[in-house]
Amino acid sequence: MPHLFSPIKIKNIELKNRIVVSPMCEYSSTDGFANDWHLVHLGSRAVGGAALIITEAIAVSPEGRITYGDLGIYKDDHIENLKRITNFAHQHGAYIGTQLAHAGRKASHDLPWKGGKQVPADEPNGWHAVAPSALAFTDTEIAPIALDKAGIEKIKADFKVAAKRSLDAGFDVIELHGAHGYLINEFLSPLSNHRTDEYGGSFENRIRFLLEVIESVQEVWPAENPLFVRISATEWTEDGWTADDSVALAKVLINKGVDLIDCSSGGNVATAKIPVKPGYQVEFAEKVKKESGILTGAVGMITEPKQADEIIQEGEADLVIMAREFLRDPYFPLRAAHVLNEDVKWPLQYERAKWQ
Repeated sequence: MPHLFSPIKIKNIELKNRIVVSPMCEYSSTDGFANDWHLVHLGSRAVGGAALIITEAIAVSPEGRITYGDLGIYKDDHIENLKRITNFAHQHGAYIGTQLAHAGRKASHDLPWKGGKQVPADEPNGWHAVAPSALAFTDTEIAPIALDKAGIEKIKADFKVAAKRSLDAGFDVIELHGAHGYLINEFLSPLSNHRTDEYGGSFENRIRFLLEVIESVQEVWPAENPLFVRISATEWTEDGWTADDSVALAKVLINKGVDLIDCSSGGNVATAKIPVKPGYQVEFAEKVKKESGILTGAVGMITEPKQADEIIQEGEADLVIMAREFLRDPYFPLRAAHVLNEDVKWPLQYERAKWQ
């Protein structure tokens, strides 16, 4: 029976355990460039024993950033600094992925510790946000510009060249960010997509943009390299995207070369009431996995080794993708191995501190 420290092979990589560092925005870039903060932040999780690390959302275009502090991969100059990070992760036994993203209507905001408010396009560090429809995320924000066909084609091209740069930067996995109210999620949801063309209306039309982004990425991303998609499995809102929609999408994606669905939730409806509690999103990973047959990753207040191990042992998900606990403890996998009586390799520099 698989457990938290069972290896798992996904296409051309074999993860040494089921513990993954979730994308976590750091808002610490200038013009999209990775820097020493990102090297230490991501590198310490590689030293700490995670099998796979996924960077924060990396914007495929300047206007696709959530804030002016986001990482980017929208020009070739970004590759060198990112490659430094991937090289370090590989040297310490971890695989590393990048989460390619476009913020859609949630773009052009200030840094969270400066209030996080939307920055108007006519102010420094602001720009026009775009979306499937001219619908603002909240009543206090400026409505985005509805994308025309040329705008959609540009974004698909941006994802394609970003995927090529990801390959050149040494990333092992690409995850497409289709969750949390960002652009791909906005197309999927009937609450944010009011289009009347081939990209709106029916389920088949609303998933079209995501499928076309996947096709664009696959033109340059090798078929043997893993491709993940993160989704918001439910919007927790009446008439919104549902868990059954997620299963239906997964059944399409498994036949399009997608290897794993990273099952988060929410983020597209500002007023949604989400019943947050430990493991509150695991049920979606289990449902999508069991009803579609695709691999899934579970997220959401997973903080304890035994809790994470039970998710894998019970077959609720194939990977445990953790965020905040990794901010508190970069060495969670080493601690988990001790708690679960697993013998794992420690960094030589840290061997003298290994639990006996």
